[in-house]
Amino acid sequence: MTFALCLQLPNHLHFRRPVDIWTGFVPQMIFLQSIFGYLVVCIIYKWIVDWTTMPMGPPSLLNMLIDMFLKPGTVEQKLYAGQGLVQTVLVLLAVVCVPWMLCVKPYLEWREMKKIHQQGYVGIEEHATRESTDEAMEGEEEGNGHAMTEDAEGDQEQHDFGEVIVHQVIHTIEFCLGCISHTASYLRLWALSLAHAQLSEVLWTMTIANALGPTSIFGYVALALVGVMWFVLTIGILCVMEGLSAFLHALRLHWVEANSKHFQGGGYAFAPLTFADEGEQ
Repeated sequence: MTFALCLQLPNHLHFRRPVDIWTGFVPQMIFLQSIFGYLVVCIIYKWIVDWTTMPMGPPSLLNMLIDMFLKPGTVEQKLYAGQGLVQTVLVLLAVVCVPWMLCVKPYLEWREMKKIHQQGYVGIEEHATRESTDEAMEGEEEGNGHAMTEDAEGDQEQHDFGEVIVHQVIHTIEFCLGCISHTASYLRLWALSLAHAQLSEVLWTMTIANALGPTSIFGYVALALVGVMWFVLTIGILCVMEGLSAFLHALRLHWVEANSKHFQGGGYAFAPLTFADEGEQ
């Protein structure tokens, strides 16, 4: 997920969009690493600690992540020293990133629209001073037309700004909820690995484990037959069927979860095929 999010950066640099870097990429990266990046670090730290020498058992990381938001600063089972302060800071960073993604870009867009609108008024006033008296009278007669044009421009400006706000709200909500749902989707690969381990243990226990330690010629023949059966089932079920299942899950995760963080499929306007011009010629 972090790698997919980092692919935004070359796109923004290529299309020269520094605003999107500071209003999109940076807060999204901080939000992702403050919650799920911290969870990954805790998982690795929990793996490398020898809990048999500890007075308390290993803490539940799922409960830790939930209490991190429901009870900030309070840790029931500590994983390391100073955990409460670190989690409080991370929660504050994640909370700050939400209005950062939500409000900063629309504000910059609104300020740019207002600047362009003011420049348009200045240009109209300078052009009006160069007109003669007759042209000024004609301009007064056309004043209603100018006013209607300016009102239309104002309505268009409000409409464009409203679209910017709606788009930014949808994008922010989609990213925040997507971080949770995509993490759960990636955990399916971890669940598949557990299923593979359990299935391999079942295949070993029900086939070749019962034929080990032969004492007669029939025992060796049975061991050879069961060994072939175990090998065929391992290749067919674990390597082919389960491997294909994991491959399809990984492919879907790359296409849906990963690409949604950096790919924007705007595409091109549809141009239907027509022979009208050919017929006229």
